[in-house]
Amino acid sequence: MNARRIRDIDYQLMPGSDRKTTDIVIERNGDIIVRPPKDYSAEQVDAVVESKRMWVYRNLAEWRDLNATAVVREWVNGETFLYLGRCYRLSLVTGQEADLILKEGRFCLNRELIDARGTESAKKAFESYYSNKCLQRIEQRVKYFAPKVGVQPTSVKVRDMGYRWASCNKDNALAFHWKCMMAPSKIIDYIIVHELCHIHHRNHSDAFWNEVDKVMLDFRERKEWLRNNGANLDL
Repeated sequence: MNARRIRDIDYQLMPGSDRKTTDIVIERNGDIIVRPPKDYSAEQVDAVVESKRMWVYRNLAEWRDLNATAVVREWVNGETFLYLGRCYRLSLVTGQEADLILKEGRFCLNRELIDARGTESAKKAFESYYSNKCLQRIEQRVKYFAPKVGVQPTSVKVRDMGYRWASCNKDNALAFHWKCMMAPSKIIDYIIVHELCHIHHRNHSDAFWNEVDKVMLDFRERKEWLRNNGANLDL
């Protein structure tokens, strides 16, 4: 990845690939990522970014507005945490063997975990819980959607993806962020279908979105929900 600047726009230039067009994406942290065709020079990419300058400004402004309302959660009784789109209140409990369980409509967190190792250990407990549940659900839903898309991924993994929800690499291996489990089921399905369709098309061209549309007619509504609410899917 190569950092570049054109006028007042700083962006990260990714290595070129077999794509036919240059893909410009505003990541969840506000970074601008540019993926060009492999035969493009850095100067050619600069020219594309310059031509899309107003689009970049508009989307960065939207990103700032959306992230201004991001929720900051605290590790206290009664705080709410998301799971499959629903809010569950936190209960700090004693004498619980597991670090974290979802029981009777509440997330029950072992209080000794925070007392002994601080709030970072509590966050790790949630990450582990979400990761385990995420892999189970996504493997199941990939098996359901892959035949509909007409593809077969080589593997499915769950990990911390930073500011990306998911990825599909050149070997058709899929990876998903554990934070996906905070989203409603229909949004998780959208993320899955999105990545499966990247096996057909590595870009976000009209042909790519046509593939998504074949499987999920209301994908635009789901995509918009994720754009508007993604900043709140966090610990």
